[in-house]
Amino acid sequence: MSSKSKTSRAKSTAVLSTMVLLGICTAFVPKAWGRYSGGGGIPAHPYRIATPQDLNDIGNHQEDWNKYFILINDINLVEYTGKQFNRIGTSSNAFTGVFDGNDHKICNFTWDSNGINYVGLFGYVAYGGQIKNLGMVNLDIDAVNGVYIGGLVGFNHRTIMITNCYTTGSVTGKNAVGGLVGANDYYGMITNCFSTVSVSGYINTGGLVGHNTWAGTITDCYFSGSVSGYIAVGAIVGENSGTITNSHSMGIVIGNGRVGGLVGFNLGTITDCYSTDSITGYGVVGGLVGHNERPGTITNCYSTGNVMGTQAIGGLVGFNHGMITNCYSTGSVSGTTLVGGMIGSDYVGKVETSFWDIETSGEPNSAGGTPKTTSEMKTRSTFTDAGWDFVEIWGIGENQTYPYLRFAPAGDFNYDKKVDLFDLAILASHWLEGY
Repeated sequence: MSSKSKTSRAKSTAVLSTMVLLGICTAFVPKAWGRYSGGGGIPAHPYRIATPQDLNDIGNHQEDWNKYFILINDINLVEYTGKQFNRIGTSSNAFTGVFDGNDHKICNFTWDSNGINYVGLFGYVAYGGQIKNLGMVNLDIDAVNGVYIGGLVGFNHRTIMITNCYTTGSVTGKNAVGGLVGANDYYGMITNCFSTVSVSGYINTGGLVGHNTWAGTITDCYFSGSVSGYIAVGAIVGENSGTITNSHSMGIVIGNGRVGGLVGFNLGTITDCYSTDSITGYGVVGGLVGHNERPGTITNCYSTGNVMGTQAIGGLVGFNHGMITNCYSTGSVSGTTLVGGMIGSDYVGKVETSFWDIETSGEPNSAGGTPKTTSEMKTRSTFTDAGWDFVEIWGIGENQTYPYLRFAPAGDFNYDKKVDLFDLAILASHWLEGY
């Protein structure tokens, strides 16, 4: 082999290695033969998706939308722009099969439309369909005036499992707009997923899910991007009437009304969740939930982010007409009228065994909850005397930290789901404050 050939091959190998290390989608994929790149569409022998053409071709074969697929390469969709990519699943013929990302990622999915609904890599998934182990990187979805717009799935309906998936990039639409899923409907299930997407919508806009409807469940998920909208805007969900458990957010939320660090408008159940977001809105703005309406319940939750608005502004909830139990807030709160360290405004709601830090919030008043000093908020007995469970649910670094939820690792003080030197630095700074 000539020295020139050796040099060329070495350069190619180096480039490929660098791209893999950086997580860049490559085009080094095998040539496809026949439909897709092999397989039979059954559980033991799923269709093999290896190229951008394979992935796009699924949309051409509705007869395969109840079959099994597995991704065998990272795929770059940069060649598909505008509305060129064939979305998988429609409202009249949903995807009901199984798509296993096999821990690969799809990069540069682009969609640009005005008034088209059910937009996502998968437009509509229903009746037993599953999507798992898949990353969507560098999304660019601009579905102006579209409804049910999501980075991965537009509409997720009825006993569907989306698990171990994530999205990055940007998503824009009008109603039911989410970084991962537009609407999670009627027993739809989303588990162990996250989004770092920049999301923009008008109503029901969420960093992870735009609208989580009745009996929809979201478990072990998080959001760390930015989300903006007009009404019902939240980092995890814009409007929730389902169940959200063991989830958290740590991004930026901006809206007009019903704006929350976790959920904008809640009529469902929120349990064991927290928010560290920075939240800005006009009216009905809360560190965790903007508007908690009957039969909405919030249990074992907290918020630490700063909250700014004008009317009905609260460190935990802006307006409460539901039930709040075993919760706390510590963030700075600022507004003009109906401003509370924990609850901005309450109408025949209930707030039980819940607290706010009167020092860090800067607000001595609240429409619910009990005020405590920072020192008291970092004392275990403050909470155990109120009946909080510090065996199964809560933990605390006595005199050092606020209570934390045990679904997060003990010592994870910066809420990134891992314990490292950054957490040690936080602990050390608080330790020194004690002297």
